Amino acid sequence: MKQVNIAVFVSGGGTNLQALLDAQANGLISHGKIVLVLANSRDAYALTRAKNAGVETAVVVKKEEGSQEKFEEKIRAILAEKKIDLIVLAGFLAILSEDFTSRYNKRIINVHPSLIPSFCGKGFYGLRVHEAALSRGVKVTGATVHFVNEIPDGGEIIMQKAVEVKDGDTPEVLQRRVMEEAEWKILPASCEKVCKKISEESL
Repeated sequence: MKQVNIAVFVSGGGTNLQALLDAQANGLISHGKIVLVLANSRDAYALTRAKNAGVETAVVVKKEEGSQEKFEEKIRAILAEKKIDLIVLAGFLAILSEDFTSRYNKRIINVHPSLIPSFCGKGFYGLRVHEAALSRGVKVTGATVHFVNEIPDGGEIIMQKAVEVKDGDTPEVLQRRVMEEAEWKILPASCEKVCKKISEESL
């Protein structure tokens, strides 16, 4: 059985990366292995989490590369070198071009902190998603894992999980609940599901 090589792309603290590393350690991700954590910021705490777990890291900063094209070119070279089969975006705040995403069709997954198609697309990330959900007065929110294409949050949905919105929730409290009850569960589960499919296709 082919071991699927996973690269996790991060920009910040890496709580979703931690959920993936824990799932791997607990055997919940068995068809794939996280072999690389790539950040677009040198001070992303996620890099420390990766090092603590013994996972190789790489940093590619768009400003240093000079253009989107060179930024993506460098990332692609690193992915090729590490023979990456699946990319997981875990709080990766850089937008990837259509040229990039089309090369990895159904090989890039992302977690978004709402039930797509609500509160998603351009400009909806981080706390903004939860602020929008609360100001609309929704009673149920959640998280979605989807394939990535050229449209922000526009790819095919893999898994969703609903989370209750409670009276008195602040965006921060809601964000935490959505992470704990939805994101940290469906991201590893989706990762395993896609890895299993990739490994079966390569038989």
